[in-house]
Amino acid sequence: MKIIDISMAIHPEMPVYKGRAEKRPSHHFDKTIPPDSINESSITMNLHTGTHVDTPLHMMEDGWTMDDFPLEKLITPSLLIDLTHVEDGITREDLEHHGIKKADFVLLKTQNSFGLANSPEFVYIKEDAANFLAELGVKGVGIDALGVERDQPGHKTHLALMNAGVVILEGLDLAEAPEGRHTLVVLPLKIKGAEGAPARAVLVEGLMTQ
Repeated sequence: MKIIDISMAIHPEMPVYKGRAEKRPSHHFDKTIPPDSINESSITMNLHTGTHVDTPLHMMEDGWTMDDFPLEKLITPSLLIDLTHVEDGITREDLEHHGIKKADFVLLKTQNSFGLANSPEFVYIKEDAANFLAELGVKGVGIDALGVERDQPGHKTHLALMNAGVVILEGLDLAEAPEGRHTLVVLPLKIKGAEGAPARAVLVEGLMTQ
C-alpha cells in the first residue's frame, strides 16, 4: 500500500492566503529539556491556515459546523486532475473532458503546488467551474490553494459549492501526487462550533478506487 501525504506542513514560513503576514502561524515552546523535564509547545493559527476543511458556517450565517461534519464524505474515492497548465482561474471548460462522475471527490492540481500558493495571483476556481461541479453532484472539491477563490464579490464559488452540499478542501500540496483515481482520507480536527478546521490529508493508491 502506498500513501501520499498531500498536507501542507505547518510552520511560520509556510504559504498563507495571499502571503498575508497576519495569516502566519506561530509555534512556541512553553517548556524545554533542559531546564524542564519535558518538551511542550503551543501553536496559534487561523483555522483556514494550511490544509483545512471549510464548513457552510464559513460563508453562511446559519451554516452547520465542524462537529457536524459527515466524515463519510472525507474517506472516499477521489479523482485527481492535473491542471498545471492553467494560468489564472479554473473554468468549466478546463473540467468538462476529464470523466468526472457524480459523487467523485475532485482534487485539482495546479501551479499552486509549485510555488504559486503564497501569491495573491494563485490559481482559483471560477464560478462557472463551481457551478459545473455542483451540477454534476460531486461529493467534494479540493485544491492546492488556500482558498477556492480570491475574495470574489459575493463569494459565489464558495456558495455554489456549499449550496449543493459539496465539501470544500483547501490548502493541499499536490506536487508529488499523480493524476488519476485514488482513495482520499481527510481527518479534520473536531472543533465544536467552528466554521472550519485544519486536517491531515493523504491519498492511498489502489484502495477503494472506482
